[in-house]
Amino acid sequence: MIFAQCRKAFPQLTFEIKIVKTTGDRLQSQGIQTGQTLPKGLFTKELEVALVRNRADLAVHSLKDLPTELPAGLTLGAVTQREDPREVLIYRHFSDRKGFEPGLTIATLPADLTVATSSPRRKAQLLQLRPDWHVIEIRGNVPTRLEKLAIDPKIDATVLAHAGLRRLNFEISKDGILYGDAVPENTCATIIETGEMLPCVGQGAVGIEIRENDGRLAMLCQRLNHFNTQVCTMSERAFLSAMGGGCQSPVAAYAEVRREKIKMHGLSFGDGSQFSSATVDGKLNEAQELGQALAKQVKASL
Repeated sequence: MIFAQCRKAFPQLTFEIKIVKTTGDRLQSQGIQTGQTLPKGLFTKELEVALVRNRADLAVHSLKDLPTELPAGLTLGAVTQREDPREVLIYRHFSDRKGFEPGLTIATLPADLTVATSSPRRKAQLLQLRPDWHVIEIRGNVPTRLEKLAIDPKIDATVLAHAGLRRLNFEISKDGILYGDAVPENTCATIIETGEMLPCVGQGAVGIEIRENDGRLAMLCQRLNHFNTQVCTMSERAFLSAMGGGCQSPVAAYAEVRREKIKMHGLSFGDGSQFSSATVDGKLNEAQELGQALAKQVKASL
């Protein structure tokens, strides 16, 4: 996707895609033991080494995977327009064995469901909404998780990012069925609004990391950057940094530009036994300060 944008914006330049396997990619393909976590940086380190050693010029990341503290000499050059940041509740629909009707929600699905997710943030919010549910671990890419849901009778549902589904060209029909290549039959999907479940910081956005003090790359990134997405994710990342959290912390935040102002909601479950949330708004040029202010409010209530 970024390759296509680069070629369109700079038809006179030659671009080449360099695929780099990260530690996180290898660990996921080898399988993760129950309870084992994947800390931030495992999906970015090898790409950053390629930048520092001039083996690559642009490193393309899912922004949610990019740590808030970048290595010396590197910077976030651009953030492209955000895809849908909402979550999707995925569950089975079968007529011959356990399943549920399409179009159900977190509130209307029955009790004692077993939901599979590897995200502490999703787990904490799910159990806050439905303390009668059970949450277990799941690993693998999107098709792998969908296949596990289809064949494992111990799993009733899972939660995935709508952005990831859309980028794989999966579609949710009006009657609540998920369609696409590698999607098992009878897979139901219900979008969860951000007011019900906050996404992780940067969800749906793609970040482009470059070397600092490289004017040529900085100018290229100016053409790829989406301003509203940049300021919103800057606020979210400032919040996460101030909270001291990473992907294994039950912390969430989502910012939007509304009427030339940033409005952001954030939450934290602290050590798992507490909960705090807050909302802030402010000017577009106060993105960093807004994130820090939100973190201060959330921390004060923990």
